[in-house]
Amino acid sequence: MLTQTVERLKGFVPAKNVLIITNREQVAAVREICPSLPAGNIIAEPVGRDTAAAIGLAMVLVKDRDPEASFAMLPADHVINDAKAFHQTLDKAFVFAQENEKLITIGIPPTHPATGFGYIQKGEELEKVKGESIYDVRRFVEKPDQQTAEDYLASKDYYWNAGMFVWRVEVIEKAFADYTPGLHHGLLKLSRALSEKQDIDELLDELYPDLDKISIDYAIMEKSPEVVTIEAGFDWDDVGAWPAVSSHYPADEAGNVIKGTGFVQEGRNNLIFSEGDHAVTAIGVEDLIVVHTADATLICPKSKAQEIKKLVQSLGKSEELKKLL
Repeated sequence: MLTQTVERLKGFVPAKNVLIITNREQVAAVREICPSLPAGNIIAEPVGRDTAAAIGLAMVLVKDRDPEASFAMLPADHVINDAKAFHQTLDKAFVFAQENEKLITIGIPPTHPATGFGYIQKGEELEKVKGESIYDVRRFVEKPDQQTAEDYLASKDYYWNAGMFVWRVEVIEKAFADYTPGLHHGLLKLSRALSEKQDIDELLDELYPDLDKISIDYAIMEKSPEVVTIEAGFDWDDVGAWPAVSSHYPADEAGNVIKGTGFVQEGRNNLIFSEGDHAVTAIGVEDLIVVHTADATLICPKSKAQEIKKLVQSLGKSEELKKLL
């Protein structure tokens, strides 16, 4: 999926301008699977500090290259098939970003009352860019219950929040200064040191662990009155949750999706992933997720898929299980 994210930018962003922020454990593998990118464009966080710090790091890296640049933040766990339409939406967002002091988020038109996504409520139309409306953002809302999600869908005033952003360096830097001064202070130190051509890995080891750990939504997007949204003109799916993964693979007559060695008897709508030669079998169950890897096995109802992140956080507190994460 990471390589797909890089590939869909071809013809729109030169490879030299594509940066990947990953972690120390994965940086070597990322460089191997993304040979079209300069090795120095793949940067490893020494520790995870959530999305605000990652975006701040991206801002510092882009600023070091061009303080007047605009840049996009694009998660690598999205499925987007129509690259041309994707480029068109990004192009309009960049045009608006260059001409306005705004923070732009790309809104995904909802296709069903999803309870696993955050939502963006659009406000008044501000202007059109190449025929596409730019809307003020009234508010961000957390993952809703089923009835609320149905109300959002019916109102046509809400988008799914995909976490895709476009802005100028100076605009997002001002937002960091206004709404997260502590994080901004740390980013300033990182920026100054980088401008002095200090080693990036040594800098991150020294400064990054002390940055505030907070999401970009909580830190800035939900606070700033300068947030606007543009509607995505492309297909989109977030496969950050296991149930979404199943929609990208063929199912049997009973709706079971099996990747690897597996078998379901008298069961329906199950998702089974098994690595290697390990066989996973299930009898008489419905709507289950079963994932078996070399070092762990996950079993949960599809309805509880959004709880997996909480589970991983709990496991991270166990000294016995930390080595598996």
